Amino acid sequence: MTTTLRPAEPLQHSADGGRSRVYDICVNSRRVGSVRVATDPDFGAASGRVDRLWVDEPDRGRGRGTVAALAAEEVLRGWGCSDVRVSMPADAAAALALARALGYAELSRNMLKELADPPPALPPGVEVRPMTEDEFTAWQATAKDAFARSWTDRGVPEDQARAKAEASHRELLPEGLASPGTAFHVALADGRAVGNVWTAVRELEPGVSAGYVYDVEVAEERRGRGYGRALMLLAERVTREAGESRLGLHVFAGNTPAIRLYESLGYRTTHVNSAKRLL
Repeated sequence: MTTTLRPAEPLQHSADGGRSRVYDICVNSRRVGSVRVATDPDFGAASGRVDRLWVDEPDRGRGRGTVAALAAEEVLRGWGCSDVRVSMPADAAAALALARALGYAELSRNMLKELADPPPALPPGVEVRPMTEDEFTAWQATAKDAFARSWTDRGVPEDQARAKAEASHRELLPEGLASPGTAFHVALADGRAVGNVWTAVRELEPGVSAGYVYDVEVAEERRGRGYGRALMLLAERVTREAGESRLGLHVFAGNTPAIRLYESLGYRTTHVNSAKRLL
């Protein structure tokens, strides 16, 4: 029996030049599942995504998903994509195993914490205040470069990494420090700034909002003294004050100290994000 992809809709085009299409997964013309193939709006038209790959229960375990994933990659090659990304729930063991078998490497994780009341107290000696406009200007001058570098360090082409950084700041901070739903705070010890944290309220899934930590940074000379934990506790307080009961974040694979910190604070991995080059 032959497994193929059959278009389930016309090719979709976005205003920024992106493409997407949903395909039926078929076995001898019989539909057994579906998959969405798209260019990645965060990284540009040269980067692709395989989303929502689904095989109906009776046809699982027969290699349908493997063939469909490989066929989706061929579609992306035809669109001129040089790499492909997938995001899978952390508890989807079969999907994670398939991605590894097909050569995908973990890039990052999404993590989430259910927040309790009352909000946690900050460590003794740590004070907080809102970030000033001058501090925000200085932070943003370096933040985009640092964000792009965090992607290029993991093999993402520089043009895609910079496109991702520019798009993220343009979308998330349209009004700078005054962007709606956004909060920037500075932590101080002995009256001196030791780090900062950027939090916001975002929609994690349709109709479900949560707090989100977009950036947390401790001054290099102050690292290893517990200020990262203090900033994360501050993020919890800000999120509870905003009326949200969950707090999410994104962390790169290989950042073991950060992952251990988040796990020690009660965060759990919800999604694993992986990528591979299309040869």
